[in-house]
Order: sequence, then structure tokens, then C-alpha cells
Amino acid sequence: MKSLERRFNNIVERNPSFSSYLCFTKAIKGQRFSKQVINRWFQKLVDKDDYIKNEKNVLLRYLYDLSNPSEEGIKRR
Repeated sequence: MKSLERRFNNIVERNPSFSSYLCFTKAIKGQRFSKQVINRWFQKLVDKDDYIKNEKNVLLRYLYDLSNPSEEGIKRR
């Protein structure tokens, strides 16, 4: 999944004042990454000073939902 890392690095380069967490959210938004991929790259790319350690699981759930938006807006047959 080097594409996630590449997206993240491009966002960091264009927005040097953004935190690594904010860049990560922008990189995964709507990209439909799995929980495993999000967790792995979160560990590698997001600076540990950008979040509170005991809230990590809540953040990972939020990031998964951000990456995989619900399909409520899609018309069903």
C-alpha cells in the first residue's frame, strides 16, 4: 500500500504546517482502506505526539469510518 504513503507525503509537502494526524486523515478520506492498512500506516506515519495514547483505538475507528463512508446517500435498487 505504498499509495497511502505517497498520498500522505504529498499532503505533508503541500501543507508543512499541518500535523501528521491531519495529513493522514486527508490521505485516507474516502479511499476505502481496510482496518489493517489504516492501523499499520497510522503506526508508521503519524507522530505519537499528535494524539493522546489512550484515545488511539477511538481515533482508529474514526479513521476507518472516514476512509469507508456509509452508502446512505447511494440509491438502492
